[in-house]
Amino acid sequence: MQPVKETSTGHVGSGKCWQTSLRGIAKKATENKTHQFGNLYQLLNKESLREAFYDLKKKAAAGVDKITAEEYAKELESNLGELEEQLKSKQYRAKLVRRVYIDKGNGKKRPLGIPAVSDKITQRVAARMLEAIYETEFSAHSYGYRPHTGAQKAVKDLTKELICGKYGYVVEADIRSFFDAIDHDWLIRMLEVRIADKAFLRLIKKWLKAGVLDTDGMVKHPVTGCPQGGVISPILANIYLHYALDLWFEKRVQQSCEGMTYICRYADDFVCAFQFKQEAVKFYKELGERLEKFGLELAQEKTNIIIFSRFRQEDKTKFEFLGFEFRWGVSRKGKAIIKRRTAPGKLRKSIIAFTEWCKKMRSKRLRKLFPKLIAKLRGYTNYYGLIGNFRSLSKFYEHVKRIFYKWLNRRSQRRSFNLAEFDACWERYGVPKPRIVESDLVQLHFDF
Repeated sequence: MQPVKETSTGHVGSGKCWQTSLRGIAKKATENKTHQFGNLYQLLNKESLREAFYDLKKKAAAGVDKITAEEYAKELESNLGELEEQLKSKQYRAKLVRRVYIDKGNGKKRPLGIPAVSDKITQRVAARMLEAIYETEFSAHSYGYRPHTGAQKAVKDLTKELICGKYGYVVEADIRSFFDAIDHDWLIRMLEVRIADKAFLRLIKKWLKAGVLDTDGMVKHPVTGCPQGGVISPILANIYLHYALDLWFEKRVQQSCEGMTYICRYADDFVCAFQFKQEAVKFYKELGERLEKFGLELAQEKTNIIIFSRFRQEDKTKFEFLGFEFRWGVSRKGKAIIKRRTAPGKLRKSIIAFTEWCKKMRSKRLRKLFPKLIAKLRGYTNYYGLIGNFRSLSKFYEHVKRIFYKWLNRRSQRRSFNLAEFDACWERYGVPKPRIVESDLVQLHFDF
């Protein structure tokens, strides 16, 4: 299997293997940081489309054409052949994006866009190419929607950095309606830094301009934004904030500061730490202007400068990030440590969401219901089971058990269980107990 070849004009050859082509793109992107890629569009062939289909979540909701992935798979080769021909002949048109709203838990709704399966497949191929180009370019402090990293790693790295570094102030920031505010012209200009393929860029424009079918039946044609929920949206969002925020922080903010500085970003959620107050204040003032240049706006009510120092624990300062509350405390050995617990607001939302789940699922047979419950608890533990968070974890489990007992007894007019019978059933199905899943070895880095 030969690696993909690059012509003298900088075009990527199609290659015989999709994975080989991606490795070739990534290799070239790593070796030459100023290289512009051409002929990416020709990699949208049947082979890459087929691989992209297998990557999709098969149980995801259908788009406006009401065709699910399972239905699409029944005539997979025929459908992929038709999609390939549309792309080759430049007859491809992005379908409307179906909009749905999910509850954010605070009385507000988050809009999500659901593309059709054919659009998901094509977007997945394009996203894989963009990932190959930009993955080595992205900042190590960007954790969202990237391979081999994630929110929990961001929480752990932030904890370690705050303990090891000489930081006294934290700026927590929130971008208002980020996915809806992405400026299309700026995004294309950013992509043009590394991509010279006009056909590939036109394809991305089609997805950005695709009409949105709202729940009221009205079709809206966006002039800004990138539908949250689209397959390609995460990588485009990362590229946007890479240029708008990450590079600016590395090249301008850090270079102009005398003290230590640090940024930790997960998608559009980020915090910045500073050693000196005046530099934190300067950054706070300039941040809004910087984001405004790219059509973004800070949510002022969620953007603050916080005193956060091991020497100022009497201030009882704290901040929240990715579902955790961070504050300084003292270990059993009397040493300063960062204490993390589930953010109170997130804990309440999780309990409310679990209550709603119980209402909907309580009529299921126990042999089907308990495995789903166990899966939920394991997922919750895998995320929130960090050292120091056992009390919040146990609190959630106590609520879960009480709520589950309550709604199982509301399946009919007669009670299904008394407490003793319920406890026996709970044990019989092997519901796991709350536990810390973070390795104790990690704590050695924190316990100074």
